[in-house]
Amino acid sequence: MPRILVVDDDAAILKLISVILSRAGHEVRTSSHPVEALDLLKVFTPELIISDVVMPYMTGLEFLEKLRQDPKMANMPFMLLSSHAERTDIRRGMNLGADDYLPKPFTPADLTTAIDARLRRAGLNVQDENRMQARALGTAQVIWQGTQVAWVSRKALELFFYLLEHREVTSWEAAEALWPEKDESRASSLFHTTLHRLRKSLNNEAVVSTNRRYALNPDLTPEYDVQRYELLVTQAESGALGGEEIKELAGQYGTFLPGADSPWVDDVRARLEQKQMSVLGLAARAATDAGRAKEAAQFHQRALAIDPMSEQDWEGLTRALNAIGDPRARLAAQREAWWAVDLD
Repeated sequence: MPRILVVDDDAAILKLISVILSRAGHEVRTSSHPVEALDLLKVFTPELIISDVVMPYMTGLEFLEKLRQDPKMANMPFMLLSSHAERTDIRRGMNLGADDYLPKPFTPADLTTAIDARLRRAGLNVQDENRMQARALGTAQVIWQGTQVAWVSRKALELFFYLLEHREVTSWEAAEALWPEKDESRASSLFHTTLHRLRKSLNNEAVVSTNRRYALNPDLTPEYDVQRYELLVTQAESGALGGEEIKELAGQYGTFLPGADSPWVDDVRARLEQKQMSVLGLAARAATDAGRAKEAAQFHQRALAIDPMSEQDWEGLTRALNAIGDPRARLAAQREAWWAVDLD
């Protein structure tokens, strides 16, 4: 499924393009501001970027110029959207490295034809399998060069994600986080053994050390689902995502590193639970505004499964169930959970 990033300050255009491309089988992410898009590109690697030319604070041409200064983005396919009045900028855009442009207004067929042609020419109709993917939401695995990494030990996998979360640490910081019940000498020994196993699972250069501080090799640049999820939550909270996108985002959440029981893992889980509570609240509100009370009730129930003490979600669940005439509204009003019964 080809992945595409669309950047435009016009919410209606973003929505239109997102719907067209999603129906055509593409994975689409949108951004209303180039600066926001630059942040998104740290965790989302598209196979094509589509950008409007005229935007406040940073134009599409300035955005393109910024991308081309980054060696990792220098050859990324880039398409400009422009109105008739802006076509004088197209030559400059092509000189900066744009691959194509699409004039406004355009039809769905115009858009999909242009994109399919661009992807075929670039030979990028499949995802880059060489990029490392680190998945920790509801699972615990690393995909590298198209294959799931076979870890020598579970703690080696945990150390990988600890380094991914903390960027750079001392051996003692890592040892204290992963083996808090051990004394300093034993924890230090376990750290170095686990570090060896991590390198054995990936390669000898997977972790670099400078001045007794350890970090993942910058060349790995894994695509980390937690980082991507949190960035999208920030966009949702700022109003940059629509109701359907927020609903999709709510489905991306899962228990962080299931099976791990270190205190640092608990801290990350607590952080992500708060993010998910925010997403579920936004999803419930969007469903309520759209008149989908049953759907709103489901989001409130999912929030209460995370935080049974959320008074806001108990009240929202009660209102939603009353709206659809569900007799369980009485149970919700009395703050009684019946979670063995689905709302479907």
